Amino acid sequence: MSNTEDLTISIRTQLNTKFIGHNLYYYPKLTSTMDIAKRKAQEGADEGTVVIADEQTSGRGRLSRTWLSPRGNLALSLILKPSLDKVHQLIMITSLAVVRTIKKVADIEADIKWPNDVLIGGKKVCGILIENEVQHDKIRFAIIGIGINIDLDPLATPEISSIATSLSSESGKEITKDKAVIALLSEIEQLYLESQAGAPIHQEWKRHMGTLGKHIRVKAGESIEQGKAETVTEGGNLILRRADGSTAEIVVGDVTLMRD
Repeated sequence: MSNTEDLTISIRTQLNTKFIGHNLYYYPKLTSTMDIAKRKAQEGADEGTVVIADEQTSGRGRLSRTWLSPRGNLALSLILKPSLDKVHQLIMITSLAVVRTIKKVADIEADIKWPNDVLIGGKKVCGILIENEVQHDKIRFAIIGIGINIDLDPLATPEISSIATSLSSESGKEITKDKAVIALLSEIEQLYLESQAGAPIHQEWKRHMGTLGKHIRVKAGESIEQGKAETVTEGGNLILRRADGSTAEIVVGDVTLMRD
């Protein structure tokens, strides 16, 4: 039996969720879990369907960036079908679920860098990508892509060693993919069901937002804003306080931390 088959069986037998992960596709190697999940969603896959790959050859992140995804990473995409008025909470749900998962499996406190990265000690350990398909003012489906560095050795990948880390290297112990997947899917489902039922999750998300209080530069297209990250709104937007005292509400952008 292959390692992929062993992991699939381990996840399926231990996962205790209502619907997330009941349809699980685990591949040794893929171009992109996002592409496969999107195709399955377009073909009518059930909500909660999960696609995992040990290795991606064409992984992608936000803003059309390439996401390095060699072996040692967890590359996972999940199909959800939220209501239109709750779709903005998906980034909160996912990043919170990752923070909870890291605490559960590695006993490490992680921070969220607005809008979609999870950091340990200022280094990136997880990236999140969300793509929605809307039809007639209704979310047909949303694809959540999650890339977590599990047992990747950052020093073996020079191009990211100064800005990235992994759970195993930070915790000093082996973190297995099946345990990480089981914890992650369970946390996502709990938060997702609470969100769809109307429970507030914004405050917990805000408490884990490491960007707040920092001086930052935000680039959105050709626009650049600088100032202090003051707070985040219930809709997930970032409120930035400029040097002249005025504020800007940032809906989307790429954040760089600046030295105070």
